[in-house]
Amino acid sequence: MPEQFSKAVRSPVRHLTRADLFLFARTVAIGVVGGAIFTALNLPLPWMMGAMAATGSLTLAKVEMAMDTRLRTLMILVLGVLLGSAFSPEILDRIALWPITLAALAGYVFVSTITVYLFFRFVAGFDRKTAFFSGVPGGLNEMVILTQAAGGDERQVSVMHTTRIFLVVMTLPFMFRILDDFDPSLRTFGTSAGGIDVLDIVILAASAVIGYYAARMARIPAPHLTGPMIVSAAVHLTGLTSAAPPVIVVATAQVILGSAVGARFAGLTFRDLGRILRLGGTATLILLTISAIFAIVLQAVTDIPFESLILAFSPGGLTEMSLVALALEIDTAFVATHHIARISVVVIAVPFLFKFLNRDDN
Repeated sequence: MPEQFSKAVRSPVRHLTRADLFLFARTVAIGVVGGAIFTALNLPLPWMMGAMAATGSLTLAKVEMAMDTRLRTLMILVLGVLLGSAFSPEILDRIALWPITLAALAGYVFVSTITVYLFFRFVAGFDRKTAFFSGVPGGLNEMVILTQAAGGDERQVSVMHTTRIFLVVMTLPFMFRILDDFDPSLRTFGTSAGGIDVLDIVILAASAVIGYYAARMARIPAPHLTGPMIVSAAVHLTGLTSAAPPVIVVATAQVILGSAVGARFAGLTFRDLGRILRLGGTATLILLTISAIFAIVLQAVTDIPFESLILAFSPGGLTEMSLVALALEIDTAFVATHHIARISVVVIAVPFLFKFLNRDDN
């Protein structure tokens, strides 16, 4: 039997009540301080990465955190609108090549899932169900839901996926900074408060609301981000507005999302940290290696820049990797579209792959 992590605790990311207000305020304050420190140190994507690092470290030190799922959802709506503002008429010249990379994405999901499943099953010693869903390069929430339905250990799966997202987001911006002369001044994005009028605000808010409900009714994966992004892209491509959410709002969204990721380490200890980094770090390295191989091959076939491909095929979260693409000014529309497609492939195809691998149990 593999060593288990510390006993599970109440989820820190939940519907909060009045009794949780102090914990929530403290969590946000810690996230802001972390973001401010990363900003002062001139580090990339500071508000999200700083909040992740600060809340994650203190969570491991037994400081209780709390983040409201409704506020997190609201911030994702804001980021969806922001991602849509990155779509411009110029992408129409490049979109003809996307079917090739989107088709390759299905192969990436299959290869990654099988490879990391084997690692978690035979090296980490997880049971088959937990190993499978720990290895899928899918969204955290989707994988936890599928694990619960299959009867696996959702605690282990949640920890492995949180670690993967944390490591990828904390690693890739620094890699680009070192290898590709990333300019750390490109830290924040959006519109200054004085550069947006009332009509722009109405259009952007309508994009968020209409996009979310339309995507949810259409059962599109990740509707909170996908719907607002699609509608926002439409209004920007048609010239109805050229505005983006204000910088202060975008920075706030990064702090909330970063704090939520860091808070998910609740219930773990520094004693657990070695095993988490060993297993999660190895799985993340395997996934990034597979991503790099696909990116190299696809660059040769399509001539799409390697930087765009590695972000599009990286095993980070949809929201987080889209933010990284924005911060690095690397074809955000391409990256976000491919991560949405990845989640779609995972949600549709992975349950069938799981049944095939576990057919002897039926």
